[in-house]
Amino acid sequence: MHYAVVLGAAQAASAAPLRARLLGMARRAMTTSLLRVPPPQGLLRPLAVPERLLLGPGPSNVPPRILAAGGQQLLGHMHPEVLQVMDEIKAGIQYAFQTQNQLTLAISGTGHCAMEAALLNLLEHGDTALVAISGIWGQRAADIARRLGSNVHELLKPPGEYFAPWDIEEGLVQHKPSVLFITHGESSTGVLQPLEGLGELCHRHGCLLLVDAVASLGGAPIFMDQQEIDVLYSGSQKVLNAPPGSAPISFSERARSSSSLELCFTREKMLRRKTKPPSFYLDMGWLANYWGCDGEPRRYHHTAPINSFFSLREGLAMLVELGLESSWERHQANCAQLCQGLHDLGLELFVKEEKARLPTITTVRVPEGYDWKEITAFLMDNHAIEIAGGLGPSVGKVLRIGLMGCNSTSGNVDCVLRALRDALGCCHRSRL
Repeated sequence: MHYAVVLGAAQAASAAPLRARLLGMARRAMTTSLLRVPPPQGLLRPLAVPERLLLGPGPSNVPPRILAAGGQQLLGHMHPEVLQVMDEIKAGIQYAFQTQNQLTLAISGTGHCAMEAALLNLLEHGDTALVAISGIWGQRAADIARRLGSNVHELLKPPGEYFAPWDIEEGLVQHKPSVLFITHGESSTGVLQPLEGLGELCHRHGCLLLVDAVASLGGAPIFMDQQEIDVLYSGSQKVLNAPPGSAPISFSERARSSSSLELCFTREKMLRRKTKPPSFYLDMGWLANYWGCDGEPRRYHHTAPINSFFSLREGLAMLVELGLESSWERHQANCAQLCQGLHDLGLELFVKEEKARLPTITTVRVPEGYDWKEITAFLMDNHAIEIAGGLGPSVGKVLRIGLMGCNSTSGNVDCVLRALRDALGCCHRSRL
């Protein structure tokens, strides 16, 4: 009996490899018969990411502390620890924006997403919007507003110039808009738009002020409450040095009209809508609740990009530790050093007025006879440095050099100036 048991076990053991081979053959036959798309060979190789110094208009390099935060293990999007991180992000945005607005949060998306969120929550079909265009971001805002069915009027300035208060007032008087869109830091042209007095001017004419600060936040002074800005948004990937994918935004509690002393509530304007916002994902009513801005128990709205929030939280924490004023001063000093170095190389700055130069992104005219694509490729290939050509109305006209957040250092200014000097000596210069 014992012998039979042992024999049976031995036979079973010897048959196991045969069964495995037969099963493998059957699986391969099934795979061969069912799959028509083969495994992509690129995904069978390890991911390879080169080291580069990102001195273009964004994104910026991510410092180790923020990389480590983004690499933390996931938590649930409704876990109390994540909600606490969201509360800390909200406080950090309030500091960076210099606002006490309760309706302050981070959109789960890039700066474009925040632009769209701002416009679609403020505008309804048939509303009138006035868009100040001096570069690509005004063009994009006008496009989005038209898609929403708004009556869009454009105020235009040539690339490299900014709007004066009388330019704005003329448009307000002529078109009587409900919203004015303007870009604080126009990254396509390198212009820093003055904002002083624009909020009061808009409110005097019954208009809300919407400001894009994606390229300027943390690098140039902005005071949401003091400057009476009604809606302000930014991005995570520039001065905050976090990966792209989350976008700070804030809506004012009220915009005071100095002429009548009546209060116009931005949130009430959204509540008085005749129709729901055309996007559920970007509906500020839902987002306000998820971010704990409305005093009600938080409800699930969407599965937030948790690790992006971890990264944004650390980017804001680093800005808080440095201090806004120190950050503004550092960006201004390094921008001035860069501008002087470019002048010493014989290059012409695109923005003539020093006060109108964006401290985070400097634009310089493409030198006569050179191909901007050749210059940017030379820096990438020979120095592992990214700078960029123009964008939108500045394409072919400028080179754009970004010094943002941790990348805004005197050492990086020296690096990019050496690389440009090398490029000007090595790149082909047309004789025509």
